[in-house]
Amino acid sequence: MPAKFDPQIHHRKSIRLPGYDYSSAGAYFVTVVTWGRECLFGDVVDGGMAVNQAGKIVQWEWQNLASAFKFLELGASQVMPNHFHGILLFHGAGATRPGLTGNIAGKPPAQNESLPGPDGSPLRDDSSLPRGPKAASLGAVIGQFKSRVTKRIWKMPEFAGTPIWQRNYHEHIIRNEHEMGKIWRYIEANPVMWVDDEENPRNSLSAA
Repeated sequence: MPAKFDPQIHHRKSIRLPGYDYSSAGAYFVTVVTWGRECLFGDVVDGGMAVNQAGKIVQWEWQNLASAFKFLELGASQVMPNHFHGILLFHGAGATRPGLTGNIAGKPPAQNESLPGPDGSPLRDDSSLPRGPKAASLGAVIGQFKSRVTKRIWKMPEFAGTPIWQRNYHEHIIRNEHEMGKIWRYIEANPVMWVDDEENPRNSLSAA
């Protein structure tokens, strides 16, 4: 039986965000889920995530965001069998979208759509796209991430043309250092908690 999550044991890293100004910049906790909640990216083994080749593509494209968008800083991230968690920090890019991201404490993260393109994701950060997200917005960043992952995974014969992502993604504004620490530790510990995760297909089957 996997070990239960202990925040003192499983908090492996310090949170490297000295002096981050939460009042003027956007910090977001983002979750993106696979199409049909299919486990495409690997499996959890002994409390750790064993990513397959598709999962490695997700990891690489997430890390590449900081090069593609110079105003971004990446926080903790975790590829899971059928979803991905990550923290994005915007520096002076105006990522906040009033009315969509103002979450109430205790409520689920806001759910938004990234349009258009493969799996509802734009191929580039382009504000001229019809119905597309504003350039330098959270929607544009997540759209590019989803699209680039899809295009690369589609090069693998076993995934060619297979839907990869749900159109929606979930976001939560991180408003202070305490909340950042709590979410950071949650992301790091996600594999340990997979046995009880509501995204775990085994839990859906047992509840049926």
